[in-house]
Amino acid sequence: MDLLKQKVAADGVVIDEKILKVDGFLNHQIDARLMYDVGQTFYEQFKNEGITKILTIEASGIAPAIMAAMRFDVPCLFAKKAKPSTLKKAVYQAEIHSFTKNTTSTVVVSDEFLDENDRVLIIDDFLANGDASLGLNEIVKQAQATTVGIGIVIEKSFQPGRERLEEAGLTVSSLCKVASLSGNKVSFVEDEA
Repeated sequence: MDLLKQKVAADGVVIDEKILKVDGFLNHQIDARLMYDVGQTFYEQFKNEGITKILTIEASGIAPAIMAAMRFDVPCLFAKKAKPSTLKKAVYQAEIHSFTKNTTSTVVVSDEFLDENDRVLIIDDFLANGDASLGLNEIVKQAQATTVGIGIVIEKSFQPGRERLEEAGLTVSSLCKVASLSGNKVSFVEDEA
């Protein structure tokens, strides 16, 4: 996605050689037009897969996930990082470590929203080590549903996330692949259009 790549190049802030801050358009302030295009792109990639649910984790994955869900015309479901007191039903849960925040959260999804008939597309803002996507896939497995694919907005290709997801048998689609954050500069994987 050229527009996404341009936004990352222009507005992304390299914090160090492993952290890229994109608060200005993805995970603090949202560029709604860009997220609409992200949702459309994921739809084009997975439109023949019979998707019944889009699954993400709160909070940064919600914007791209809801736009994809709108295009697929299916519900957007997000795993909560804490079980609210209003959630009285059984839940599926997984431990997920955040690379950026260096914290581990137990995320939950109510069993009333996910079951064995669902074909799930997992959407997330970043792919670093793959922990979020693997955790969400674990929740899908607990529901005896099917993960059709993983849609990633920005992949840090120099980290092992893609390899871990593919080793787990998951199909990964990343819209923007970052090759390096060396020297306070974002470099992209060459095969990106």
